[in-house]
Amino acid sequence: MIVVFGSINADLVARVVHLPREGETQVAVAYTVHAGGKGANQALAARRAGAKVALVGAVGRDGFADVALATLREAGVDTASVARLEGPTGLALIHVDAHGRNTITVVPGANGSVRFTQVDARLVDARSLVMLQLEVPLSEVIVLAQRARAAGARVVLNVAPPAALPDALLDAVDVLIANEHEAAVIARGAGLPGAPREFCAAAADRWRLAAVVTLGAAGVVAADASHAYQVDAARVEVVDTTAAGDAFAGALAAALDRGATLPDALADGAAAGSHACTRAGAQASLASREHWLGLARELRAAAKVTAR
Repeated sequence: MIVVFGSINADLVARVVHLPREGETQVAVAYTVHAGGKGANQALAARRAGAKVALVGAVGRDGFADVALATLREAGVDTASVARLEGPTGLALIHVDAHGRNTITVVPGANGSVRFTQVDARLVDARSLVMLQLEVPLSEVIVLAQRARAAGARVVLNVAPPAALPDALLDAVDVLIANEHEAAVIARGAGLPGAPREFCAAAADRWRLAAVVTLGAAGVVAADASHAYQVDAARVEVVDTTAAGDAFAGALAAALDRGATLPDALADGAAAGSHACTRAGAQASLASREHWLGLARELRAAAKVTAR
């Protein structure tokens, strides 16, 4: 069982020729509304990768709430612990350019009121994997991580959006996932090397965890106490990168939840993330495992694993 504690948003997506510059107004090519939020996206990605998933979060009492939850419920994600609060549902304002690159502004809304007490303690034990991000209050994330670790659950933290994090959180984490920019933010705050491979090794040693850094088209690097790992990204035609990181994190968590090794989980994550780039939108780009399993096998076969 994967318990995802995180954000739930509606994504307002404008497709543009190029990302707006400071002071620039431009006319979008198209405009759509999708379900999103890192917590919701990763819950859906894990579910479509085959895991049993419960999502804990909050939405408002507005029209965006139903948009934000519909796809999750259709996919079989347990949303019983999603609170309905007064005020707005979280929103993400997204520009996507002709090359699939994006800029995102997140408006927290109800996500700012999510509490760790919403998590049913019966769901968190040695058979569970608890998945966290940073679009809900950090204080709540820290307490839940600590309680999950004490209960014997495996804790996976995706450092998005990036922030300097206290040891009180990182000491409770089993798997740390960051992109190159996010890893650099953590590195600066902790006095660790900023280069991805060196960061992974240093983070693994300092906090006794597996550290993973995604590198976009260059794939992913990782390290744990005994080994360093490198997995390439699949070569695909990029349409939209919006949810690639969430696809990676959700597929990796699902693999770990079913007992896969770290290199196998990294390959699943890289394949799911690569495949997500071939589709537009956030949750619309999160495909079931059958769509990217062949890619995962190819990436795993080419993965590099070296002793540290």
